[in-house]
Amino acid sequence: MSEPNTWGCCREECSPDDNFIICAKCKMAFHFSCLSVTSIDITSDWNCPNCKTHTPRTTRTDCTPLRNISISRGSKRPALNSPSPPGATNNQDDLKSTIQELLRIEFNNLLKQFNDSLKVAISQELVPIKQEMKDINESMSFINQKFEEMKTEQEASIKKVKNLEVENEKLKQTVGNLGTRIDYLEQQSRSSNLEIQCVPEKKQENLYTIITQLAKTVDYEIKNVDILHCTRTAKITASSSRPRSIIIKLASPRVRDELLACVIKYNKSNPEKRLCSDHLGITGPKSPVYVVEHLSPSNKALHAATRIKAKEMCYKYVWVRNGKIFVRKCETSDYILIKNMDTLNKLI
Repeated sequence: MSEPNTWGCCREECSPDDNFIICAKCKMAFHFSCLSVTSIDITSDWNCPNCKTHTPRTTRTDCTPLRNISISRGSKRPALNSPSPPGATNNQDDLKSTIQELLRIEFNNLLKQFNDSLKVAISQELVPIKQEMKDINESMSFINQKFEEMKTEQEASIKKVKNLEVENEKLKQTVGNLGTRIDYLEQQSRSSNLEIQCVPEKKQENLYTIITQLAKTVDYEIKNVDILHCTRTAKITASSSRPRSIIIKLASPRVRDELLACVIKYNKSNPEKRLCSDHLGITGPKSPVYVVEHLSPSNKALHAATRIKAKEMCYKYVWVRNGKIFVRKCETSDYILIKNMDTLNKLI
């Protein structure tokens, strides 16, 4: 670093904007503004005014000495159009700006180092997380694949269930139709039968004699050839104290209807002495005897349910004709044919 200049004019430091020149003889520096000039033809042998006064002029013919002129001034007169000399405030501002710039640079360096360290640390911490995410993605892909398979199977199952439901409905209709036909055939097979209920049982009883006595009581002439078969049925409930019913298979539906008509006529003609066990020649306590059509099991259950429903709904008449069940609310109302439980549930 060069040594500071020795000033031969105002003794003040030169600002960056001030121009100055150094004397070749005394090596002292002089501001252009102190010399009251704007420019000087700088050569290697420029001498300041003080050095020039001590140097005799070779071109002069007289021996008059030059007057010693001191160019030192106590105060500097600024030249026209020249900037003001820098003060202490400007130096402080420059120092502050320099410190701020250094701090900014240092802070940026520290921030960059921190960011780099943070990136490295985060990258190291993210390695297991990335692996876990990869494993999760693989698991999700596997689960998604299984889900799609299950979805396909479920759709196929739903379609199959719908087809089965349609087939089931068809089968229900078919079974219902078959049940109706079977009930009809069962009832038709009983078209010549009569059922005699509540006849007291005896060990040595003769069913044919009981039937003949019943026909004689109701004033119907029956022949032995008209009675094809007769027997007692098994009890539905073994603990029941009610006697087993007697089933009579007659020669034809005509014979059945004639005998049944005579029984109904007898009961209507003798309301106080309706058909009972005494009329059949059976000793012991007197009990009423009922003669009805022989119904199939389904019709018998429907008939029992109809009797209960008619009692609840205040229907006065319930009867059976040719295996069909009828109800009537009163003498003036129309009869209703009970085909099945649905029809029975619609009674009002």
